[in-house]
Amino acid sequence: MADISVLKALAEDYPQLYLNPDKDTQDEYKEVVLRGIMPKEKKLDHYSGDEADKSIIADTPAGQVRVVTIGKRQDFELVVRGLMAAKNGPSEEVPASQGAAMFTVFNWPRINRHLEGFPEEERSTEFKRFISVKENYIDMLVVLSRGPYSNVDGAAAGYGPDEWLELSDTIRRFHELTHVVCRRRYPEDIDPVRDELVADAVGIYAAFGFFDVNMEKLFLGITGRQYTGGRLENYTDEPEKTVETVCDALGRIKMIIDEKKGAEPFDLIPELMKEYNSCFMQSIPRD
Repeated sequence: MADISVLKALAEDYPQLYLNPDKDTQDEYKEVVLRGIMPKEKKLDHYSGDEADKSIIADTPAGQVRVVTIGKRQDFELVVRGLMAAKNGPSEEVPASQGAAMFTVFNWPRINRHLEGFPEEERSTEFKRFISVKENYIDMLVVLSRGPYSNVDGAAAGYGPDEWLELSDTIRRFHELTHVVCRRRYPEDIDPVRDELVADAVGIYAAFGFFDVNMEKLFLGITGRQYTGGRLENYTDEPEKTVETVCDALGRIKMIIDEKKGAEPFDLIPELMKEYNSCFMQSIPRD
């Protein structure tokens, strides 16, 4: 029998995952997520589980973040759909190109455990006090799939399949955690192209100890200085017009990282953000 211990632990904190997005309704998800009403049955038979499933608490400059890696693609999609079902409905599909997701999630079991320490007559007042502090009950959660990063084959990147999977895990984890740091530290400063380049740069550096411009071009779908089809079109409606500026930015990113060799990956974020904003922000076509 497959090991579903990671998924079980996840569902214990976020009980909406006991529901099955292929069978249960949006209203049932809303009951759990918005009202804290636990599912009638704690079923997990819609998941397969995998030995590659893992859960860690990652330290970042913006605080700790729970990071869960899901080995099987079907399980990853079920988890993402389940966590978004109250808002978007359980039938919304996860794009094949999506390999990671970042969530802010209500943790009702934590609320309930806290209230158990108070007499029944005090719980209503204590509930209001407790949830007045978002950190008491809202978690930042990153969910990752396991697979080749940016859907790039290991051979194209110059690595064997197993080694490339491990490197992809590192790139993907640091990429997504960079988004978490940026959203917490720069909540109003959002630019899709820049944010992806910075997150990829931190991820690549974390995996290899340096920044490889050609690998990043492979991820984005750039050959030379021409857009040939890839991830770049996810962040701008005009990838062909954006590619020159992106290539120039990648050169600057490499120069900064080469100068900072030996730095911790997350320590690169402020300087990369500053450099990009000062040199390139006005050149990127907006959607």
